[in-house]
Amino acid sequence: MSSMGPRPGERVKGVRFTRDSLVVDLLDGRTVSVPLAWYPRLLDASSHQRATWHVSGAGFGVHWPDVDEDLSVEGLLRGAPASRGSAVLQLVT
Repeated sequence: MSSMGPRPGERVKGVRFTRDSLVVDLLDGRTVSVPLAWYPRLLDASSHQRATWHVSGAGFGVHWPDVDEDLSVEGLLRGAPASRGSAVLQLVT
């Protein structure tokens, strides 16, 4: 199976948050909205930390330096939550 790789329109245009979601606008006009709970570092971050983001990976990713979080457009489009190793993902039982 071959991968076509990222397409030019799949670059990040903007990032915003709702109470429960991370919302990423792409240059091709699409908007990707995913549960904020999928990304514990962002969920636990302050509003200022969330607002401090940079486009990375030639436009195909987003980086939050204050919380050391990196997300790719490809992962967002696939609906991929953070891996267990990328942040503390513990359920209190």
